[in-house]
Amino acid sequence: MTLYAAYGSNLDTHRMAELAPFSPVFASGWLHGWRLTFAGQDLGLDGALATVVEDADSDVFVLLYDMTVHDEIALDTWEGLALGHWRKVRARVAVDGTHHLAWLYAIDDYEGGLPSQSYLDAIIVAAHMAGAPAHYLDGLRAHPTME
Repeated sequence: MTLYAAYGSNLDTHRMAELAPFSPVFASGWLHGWRLTFAGQDLGLDGALATVVEDADSDVFVLLYDMTVHDEIALDTWEGLALGHWRKVRARVAVDGTHHLAWLYAIDDYEGGLPSQSYLDAIIVAAHMAGAPAHYLDGLRAHPTME
């Protein structure tokens, strides 16, 4: 089993069903020691894009997907892995007291820049629909945007 940890707008299960139709949600969990942030302002059409960086004092809510090889290749292409803007990182995801190794995508760029309000709103809706707790959603709502 290959697990993929989705965060940001990829918490949207409908979007992921289009990008990786043969890879079901395995569980929700937490990336302990990581922080959701934004980077790559020049890469996005609408401000900086969601990414994660290591931060001992933070946690990121994720959905784990049981990724098929075919869907992994498709997702690598969709994320533009070959263009060098993103990199795949292996991390431990905490799920109900256990830990699972999973792949995730992180922007290979400096942290910084602000997301658009519409992009951040999409992340908040996706996190809510995925079951993120209220304190996590409140943290997302408090993040500054370009507008």
